[in-house]
Amino acid sequence: MRKEGITRRKFLKKTSSVAIGAMSFPCIVSSSVLGKAGSVAASNRITLGFIGVGGHGIGMNLMTFLGNADAQAVAVCDVDTNNLKKARDIVNQKYGNNDCATYKDFRDVIARDDIDAVMISTPDHWHVPMSIAAAKTGKDVECEKPTLTVQEGRVLCETMKRYGRVFQWSTEDRSVHEYHRMCELVRNGRIGEVHTVRVELPSGPHNPGDPAPLPVPKGLDYEMWLGPARWAPYTKDKIHFHWRWIQAYSGGQLADWGAHLLDGAQWGNNTEHTGPVEVEGKGVFCKGGLYDTAKEYRIEYKYANGVKLIVTSGTPSLKFEGSEGWIGNRGWRAPLQASSKSILDSAIGPNEIHLYTCRAGEQRNFLDCVKSRKDCYFPPEIGQRCFTIAHIGNISMLLGRKLRWDPEKEKFINDEQANRMLSRSMRSPWHL
Repeated sequence: MRKEGITRRKFLKKTSSVAIGAMSFPCIVSSSVLGKAGSVAASNRITLGFIGVGGHGIGMNLMTFLGNADAQAVAVCDVDTNNLKKARDIVNQKYGNNDCATYKDFRDVIARDDIDAVMISTPDHWHVPMSIAAAKTGKDVECEKPTLTVQEGRVLCETMKRYGRVFQWSTEDRSVHEYHRMCELVRNGRIGEVHTVRVELPSGPHNPGDPAPLPVPKGLDYEMWLGPARWAPYTKDKIHFHWRWIQAYSGGQLADWGAHLLDGAQWGNNTEHTGPVEVEGKGVFCKGGLYDTAKEYRIEYKYANGVKLIVTSGTPSLKFEGSEGWIGNRGWRAPLQASSKSILDSAIGPNEIHLYTCRAGEQRNFLDCVKSRKDCYFPPEIGQRCFTIAHIGNISMLLGRKLRWDPEKEKFINDEQANRMLSRSMRSPWHL
């Protein structure tokens, strides 16, 4: 894994305990929200079950929710006993009791009537099935990004709307000052008319992964880990983070990191409710081992209005180029740069576009929306459009040709082979 990916995740882990208080504007965050013991009556707390409590599930999601006094963790679930015990002990230590329930089957969590919402932090192939199941039992959902396929994402959007659930795709970028500021300046015309958006994402992985089958470790429910994915033997380089490099479970860096910076591209380009109409990509795919996602790539997309989106592997970066200048940054959360100082210093007036955010982060935004029943800042439909960019990019690279895309119908134009790749069969008994 490249340094960039490690740095971002280490950064999240180190800052999760202070994320709620670190960036308080424009959300007004009271002391009760920041977790003062006893400041919120139990009857007013949102009860949460945590499904998937690995590194990020604990370090970012569980710890951040525990920092909000109006959130009450009551259950944790994981297929790995070691993760389960660690998360349970953290919750019990926080509340000074032994009340946190533990489960290995997520269905036991969503079946509980006393749980209001769930936080899902599993591999990508489980995101949509678990989210839909939770919604059908009356739970609001925050779920790690992205989807596994375009078709799954569309079903999720329809399900959340049908059941009236609050749903948040769990990414922090819309709460990050640099990206919010950049996109507001672009949306308010500070660089003129946008003609090109450039996104760089990390490359990798940088080893092929060992495909040798091994006995399943004690304490791991591997069948449940596989779930709807096709059966494959357990290997040491598969679970706990590295599933990202296997197409059966994820879409590589393009889907993982793309869920962050491709959303920024959509946000600033004012295309978050639609998508490109053409895609052409070339990639170098992992071969000779366990991993099979693209490790290097260059993909060019075109929107109906002629704007180009160019995605390459390199250093995490986002840049908008317009008729009157450019703005961007190089490095995740790096300081903004622009073609002129006047762009960076420009003030957004009260009657201009102010993009929806919550600087206290996606978990705080989710809790607020569970109460208000308003859309979160990264709701199902906007996530669907973002993740679709990654999915059709991967399909173009796999097929090795330019594809035309209809963002309204969410289908490729006159290409049945490509359209068959928009969905996947699910292993019995799992289904959407």
